[in-house]
Amino acid sequence: MMKKTLLTLMLALSVTVIFAQSTVSGKVIDAETGEALIGATILEKGTSNGVITDMQGSFSIEVPNGATLEISYVGFLSKDVSSSSDLSAIRLESDAVGLAEVQVIASFAIDRKTPVAVSRITQAEIETKIGSQEFPEILKSTPGVYATKAGGGFGDGRINVRGFNSENVAVMINGIPVNDMENGRIFWSNWAGLTDATTSMQVQRGLGASKVAVPSIGGTINIVSKATDRAEGGHVYVATGNDAYSKVGFSLSSGLKDNGWAFTISGAKTQGDGYVDGTEFLGFSYFANIAKKINDSHEVTFTAVGAKQRHGQRQNRSTLEDYELSESGIKYNPDWGYKNGQLLHVEDNFYHKPQLSLNHYWTISNKTDVSTAVYASWGSGGGGGTGGDFDPARNNRVGGPYGTLNIDALVDRNESSVTGESEAWLRASRNDHNWYGILSSVNHQLNENITLLGGLDLRSYLGKHFYEVTDLLGGEFILNDDDINNPVRTLRKGDKYNYNYDGHVGWQGVFAQAEYSKEKLSAFVTVSLSNTSYAQTEYFNTLSDETKANINSDAAVRTQYENLAGGTEELNALLAENQKTDNINFFGYQFKGGANYNLDDYNNVYANIGTFSKAPFYRNVFTDRRSNEANTEAKNETIFSAEIGYGMRRGPLSLNVNVYRTEWNNRAYTIVRTDNDGNTIFGNITGIDALHQGVEVDGKYTVNSKLSFTYMASVGDWRWLNNINDVIIEDENNVQVGDPIDVYIENLRVGDAAQTTAALGVRYNLLDGLFIGADVNFYDNLYASYDPTSRTSPEDNVEAWKVPSYTLMDVNLTYKFMIGDFNASLYGNVYNFFDEKYVADANDGSNNDAQSAFVYYGFGRTWNLGLKVNF
Repeated sequence: MMKKTLLTLMLALSVTVIFAQSTVSGKVIDAETGEALIGATILEKGTSNGVITDMQGSFSIEVPNGATLEISYVGFLSKDVSSSSDLSAIRLESDAVGLAEVQVIASFAIDRKTPVAVSRITQAEIETKIGSQEFPEILKSTPGVYATKAGGGFGDGRINVRGFNSENVAVMINGIPVNDMENGRIFWSNWAGLTDATTSMQVQRGLGASKVAVPSIGGTINIVSKATDRAEGGHVYVATGNDAYSKVGFSLSSGLKDNGWAFTISGAKTQGDGYVDGTEFLGFSYFANIAKKINDSHEVTFTAVGAKQRHGQRQNRSTLEDYELSESGIKYNPDWGYKNGQLLHVEDNFYHKPQLSLNHYWTISNKTDVSTAVYASWGSGGGGGTGGDFDPARNNRVGGPYGTLNIDALVDRNESSVTGESEAWLRASRNDHNWYGILSSVNHQLNENITLLGGLDLRSYLGKHFYEVTDLLGGEFILNDDDINNPVRTLRKGDKYNYNYDGHVGWQGVFAQAEYSKEKLSAFVTVSLSNTSYAQTEYFNTLSDETKANINSDAAVRTQYENLAGGTEELNALLAENQKTDNINFFGYQFKGGANYNLDDYNNVYANIGTFSKAPFYRNVFTDRRSNEANTEAKNETIFSAEIGYGMRRGPLSLNVNVYRTEWNNRAYTIVRTDNDGNTIFGNITGIDALHQGVEVDGKYTVNSKLSFTYMASVGDWRWLNNINDVIIEDENNVQVGDPIDVYIENLRVGDAAQTTAALGVRYNLLDGLFIGADVNFYDNLYASYDPTSRTSPEDNVEAWKVPSYTLMDVNLTYKFMIGDFNASLYGNVYNFFDEKYVADANDGSNNDAQSAFVYYGFGRTWNLGLKVNF
């Protein structure tokens, strides 16, 4: 009996040992940067038992002793590890060739090391939430960010960061700046392909981590495109949505071959009717990356990204009453009609801007490396509009004052002209350009704690600007005298008129940075110096060399031009002018530094401070598109920024808190006047200052492997600081021209972006492979946009109209499943789930109230459904 009992106990003990469960803990990090990978999946191999990592990249899971754990994360190579091995730092390698090197050029901030306020959007989040949204809208739950669809056309969205518009927010793709060289703007329709090509994004608010001198007053949006996948394969994607939205796309990767070559290509076609009336669109986007690992010291990658698109626009805002009286309601658009039964976009946008870059990474030694990017971009296209006696007034509409434009009536009027001359026509404002640049840096590890970096940033830009006749609307020609070199011209489709000039922009920059890192402390100091040069070539109101030669050689021609110019003296002045001006240079600088201190494994504090001098934009120097008269006394703007922050990463909870203060001095405004002799006089309004300050909080709470929350709150106080009085504009003889300038804006709120925002997001793993999520966003203290220099009397010192606050909720669903042997994902989104009616953009009116304001309504409820199949 005793033997049987002993045998039974031994067997029971053996079974217990064999099937013993234990809880193991670990952390998953990026092998290149050491950054925690949030939301990585840990599965007991061969089972559905799994968890995801928290905000520290940490996890705990109960598995049998010696079980194999399968670790995976989007964009990284999966890895199998034994549960009995050291799990304290599981390093995942990037699934892309050259991605780590691109992140260095892009100045990607590292958590608990880089002392800046930063939010990161992963590829998985983009795939889940972007759907049919505008690309910048993926950032709308980020602190300090206000993103809208603006007029509602495809790619017409806009973004503000801490109250600063895109002119003062640097956007970089793989470390290459893409803000327009003349005006700093970002036209997101040019970058529609980024929806499919982006692997990760960072919004670095405030000074940011970029070494180059970029216009990052509000912040820097760093976009890193996909690199070439190491694994062979690809995917196809199809999607549908409201208002006939459809998208089909593909991606194909060769994988990294034994000879070191690899490539990834992708493309997509997107089209639809548009939510707003008259905003139909069609776009073709593409992306390609080719990589060659030459040897252990050299690697080369080539990247091409672009989108050829055309879309109708709602260019003009309307009053609240207009929307109410229109049958279309918030979808009302006054800028379109029909011609011969075919829809015609009177206001539209068409553009193609491919960007090509060749990157070379050279590892000289284990302490020194060189990264160089040579890039080029060629833009072609423009925006539509009207010319002549178009008369888009209420009485020229079909079906009443809020109907479509009566284009057929204009065609009938032109066709009935005895001479065949068009009285009204359509035109395009063209903005073609060629942009070339090189960005190169040397990184040297001086010792165990100090790293030095230096480099150069060179850019050359030529913008070609002109009006182009696009549709004579039934007429045969237009008589035109805009071009002094061709005084009497007959214009037909494709001809230029009104203005015709080239804008030349040069940029030469150098930068240097020292980084210190030891145990808990990391710090940096950066210095950037730059020279911006502007020149203009004007073709219509200056004489070409050929015309000058004809004038000097032919008396009859000279007499003709004397009459056109108004006399011999005026003609001689024209003969003395050159079509291209000399360069006008503006020196700028940037000094910034910061430090991060990790108090312990969970808490860190940081601070940064910086100042920079920013060159005025091209239009502040050459104010007239039809004249080479230059404002040579334009002034640089100066910016000072400081920030302190705190971060906490403990278990399931993460928290970021930062307080910022940005002073923007000498805002660039220019007044143009004409003296008694007809000379152009430029008045630079200096001394207008603004203060943007606020508090931002964001973080995440992971309840368990199935449920997690994200949260954000941002409270800003953005105001104009001062009035300016009696700014006198004088000519070159110090004689006052016109009345002095007064501006009354002291303590008024800055408009155009919500100063208070908040967001709450939830994500829940409902079933195996099925995830549902919701994001609630709240907006308040949104003041209508206005020109501060228009407030010219004490009575004008009145707050702009305060737009009513609003709350939106988006719902998303992701379902991962198998179709035969293929992994598939189904993405569904409903935006503005409760169909909230709200004003998203407003221009202040004459009475600073709702009735006089001109606005864009935001979209009502919309939806999108997409299917991705991997092979």
